[in-house]
Amino acid sequence: MYPFKLVVIDLETTGNSPKKGEKIIQLSAVIIENGKIIDQYTSFVSPGKPIPAFIEELTGINDEMVKDAPAFHEIAPKILELLDHGVFVAHNVQFDLSFLQAELEDAGYNPFTGPAFDTVELAKVALPSADSFKLTELSNSLELSHVRPHQADSDAYVTAEILLYFIEELSKLPLVTLENLHKLSHHLKSDLSLLFDSIVSEKQKHVEDLPPQLEVYRGLALRKKDASKKDVPPIEELHVDEPDIEEHLAQYVPFYEKRVQQMEMMDEIQHAFHESRHVVIEAGTGVGKSLGYLWPAVMFAKGSHEKVVISTYTIQLQEQLLHKEIKLLEKISPTPFRTVLLKGKNHYINLFKFEQSLREDESQYDVVLTKMQILVWLTRTESGDMDELNLTSGGHLFWNRLKHDGWHLPHTKDPWVGKDFYLFARKSAQEADIIITNHSMLLTDIVKESTMLPPYDYLVIDEAHHLEKSARQHLGVVMDYLSIKFSTSQLGTLDQKQLFYRLDQLISNHSVQMNTHSFELDSRISQFYVDLEEAIGVLTSVFYKKAKKRTGVQKIQLRITDEMKRSSYFQPVLMSMERVISGMKFVEREFQQILEAIKDKKIKLEDKEKALIEEFHSFLVDWAELRMNFQTVFLRDMNNHVLWLDGDTRSLPNSLSIQAQPVTVNRNLQDEIFAKKKSVVLTSATLTVSGSFNYFLNEIGLIGQGVKQLQLSSPFDYNEVSRLFVPTDVPEIQQVQSEEYIEAISSHLIGVAQATKGRMLILFTSYDMLRKTYELMKESGLLEEYVLMAQGITSGSRTRLTKNFQRFDKAILFGTSSFWEGVDIPGEDLSCLAMVRLPFSPPDEPVNQAKSDILKAQGKNPFSSHSLPEAIIRFKQGVGRLIRRSSDRGIVIVYDRRVMTTRYGKAFLQSIPSMEVKEGDLFELVSWIEDWL
Repeated sequence: MYPFKLVVIDLETTGNSPKKGEKIIQLSAVIIENGKIIDQYTSFVSPGKPIPAFIEELTGINDEMVKDAPAFHEIAPKILELLDHGVFVAHNVQFDLSFLQAELEDAGYNPFTGPAFDTVELAKVALPSADSFKLTELSNSLELSHVRPHQADSDAYVTAEILLYFIEELSKLPLVTLENLHKLSHHLKSDLSLLFDSIVSEKQKHVEDLPPQLEVYRGLALRKKDASKKDVPPIEELHVDEPDIEEHLAQYVPFYEKRVQQMEMMDEIQHAFHESRHVVIEAGTGVGKSLGYLWPAVMFAKGSHEKVVISTYTIQLQEQLLHKEIKLLEKISPTPFRTVLLKGKNHYINLFKFEQSLREDESQYDVVLTKMQILVWLTRTESGDMDELNLTSGGHLFWNRLKHDGWHLPHTKDPWVGKDFYLFARKSAQEADIIITNHSMLLTDIVKESTMLPPYDYLVIDEAHHLEKSARQHLGVVMDYLSIKFSTSQLGTLDQKQLFYRLDQLISNHSVQMNTHSFELDSRISQFYVDLEEAIGVLTSVFYKKAKKRTGVQKIQLRITDEMKRSSYFQPVLMSMERVISGMKFVEREFQQILEAIKDKKIKLEDKEKALIEEFHSFLVDWAELRMNFQTVFLRDMNNHVLWLDGDTRSLPNSLSIQAQPVTVNRNLQDEIFAKKKSVVLTSATLTVSGSFNYFLNEIGLIGQGVKQLQLSSPFDYNEVSRLFVPTDVPEIQQVQSEEYIEAISSHLIGVAQATKGRMLILFTSYDMLRKTYELMKESGLLEEYVLMAQGITSGSRTRLTKNFQRFDKAILFGTSSFWEGVDIPGEDLSCLAMVRLPFSPPDEPVNQAKSDILKAQGKNPFSSHSLPEAIIRFKQGVGRLIRRSSDRGIVIVYDRRVMTTRYGKAFLQSIPSMEVKEGDLFELVSWIEDWL
């Protein structure tokens, strides 16, 4: 077994920094020898100062527990004895090791000088697809018992178990994979190369039998593609037979409750498919809409030999459909069926580029870590889809080099073509009955007329309230300064030794004819970089001078109209952009010619050179797209488009982004989707405003088309399980300064939080208001034992914040736009939802301004035709966060009094499920909460 003693250590401390006098309050060490846990030593430690309330809430350790504990210097000898000749292991080793070293030094002892392993780093390599590398989430996903998270004995023990699990998993990997990992591991931050060294030596002692699902090709181990799925027989015309599906559901779904609405939805969709017509269905929370459309889709696909495409807005919903609902249908369907998840080609890895990247001697940390993650992932992935990987941000940049962009050389020249994931996904789609994709891919397929999706006539669009926004983004342009800089800098001058330098070597090795000498090409590239910086500089200065700046708000926006483009102050921008575009055209033409010459000459290229050609081809695809975007935005009239700049005054030009979107997309959607498909089903929980689909149908181009409409209410009894409260003791938002409003809201929310004991989601419409409210509530000192988490302030993605929120008993989560929907927090974890303002979009936001202009020109009222219905749909989304299951109970507090005091306020209340609405002051609200929750 492994020739070293492993000492897994976890510390609890009064804070993060020993330099600021923070101290250890508990220490635990678990000893592993010969692959087994043989001992554990744990002790509380007296910190000689009070334990902060937040730490007590987090760890459960209080002053009483450490009152008679030894001081650190008393246990130091014991710890050094345990560590003697051992490897120091911790989850985030940098923290525990440096803290321990500081305490040892304080106590007058020599620091520990042995090797250290970091189990976070190890987790990234051994489990590259884990959702999170936090200890609690890893132990949950591996089903290890973790009794008291944030207490050292429990944390150290579970870290030791995770470590042993990782060692065992890595030992099962094929030798070729392990040898590659070992070579790369020397560049990691902790001393894991020792571990890989010993696993490889152990593995080399035995003859290896590869498991049947793996193969080794050109020195890489991969999972074999599952082409074994037998031909699935079609079935005779099947009708959704109520008792039949219900019996099956009752058999396989725990706590199944019959939902009349779900059956109605299935019938309606089945009729729409058979009669080749479009239908729009609003299905309230709890209807079970995913199964409501999947079952008729599967039955129709099998009965009529047609493909059905299902499109969702979020990746999360795609994964959920694939791993949950489709798995269930596979059990209950009377016949087998094939489902495939299809994404754009950039989502798939190009194995040839990856194989060649392994030959480069690269020591940059993120690149090394990503290569190691991919090596392990290739032995497990069936799809080759990078969304399965949990990469660092540096890893995402490196992925740009590996992503699939089709081929420049004949693809038969790619030695990996037989193993290619992108081609496999396309082939699987040709043979599938159900294809799951997302709005983004669906629209790209239409816009670019690429044929990633096979021909189809039947389409279900879930999360359909996002279709219009997705279409605007897809038919538009988004560029930001950092991406422009990153993508253009990959070319480099000859001195910078990037792509141009590498291609130039290949050209001289094979004496390829060029139109322009390398030397001149090099100076044109240098000039391009100068022109680009200058153009961005001129644009930034116009942006900064002309954008309206609000006090205290750093983020600014500027809409650029065609008039503005013609103004004298904008001319320097246009002139400098013309120079950039002309430089880009020149570069593109020259390199296109070089790549064609190499292809035509049929030069015998080495693999390394072929991979370089493909990488350069990929680069030129991105380059051409960027040039086209510059032309569209700066040199053309933006008819029916709105163009604007975004940025943060503290970090220009780094934060600069340039966006253009069509103002309306109803014509595009009508022409490209609804007119071309036999039947489209559009569904979501939020499509109607005051019981009418008109706003939604108008936005997507289906108004007046005689589309069948079905509104299915939620089966939950909202009167039983929820209440809505409007405080009377908060000023009206229009009548006071923003500062005064935020102060009033903050003190009110503190009172509510104490009554609900946290478990609260607070939704804002502006990030600035969120930040100020969060700071006031945190600084009040009245919520010491609560954990406050805020989007954009507390680190982590939306998913991670939501998970952390569920971990703590007394938690308050502050969110802006993306939290108004798509956050799923069932059960007691969320019992109070507060909305600080009604979710109207800012009237000066560029797309809103442009929509207003168009509506005014048509003689319509922009407020009632657009702003109000859009806000109502968002409001419905927000309320939908509260009750996710029939057993949930909750309270909605709306701080914006306009919901009661204005005529249009009624429309908000009419559009949500009926529930008791009450008004009152904080005192009444608190006693109401205490009675009710």
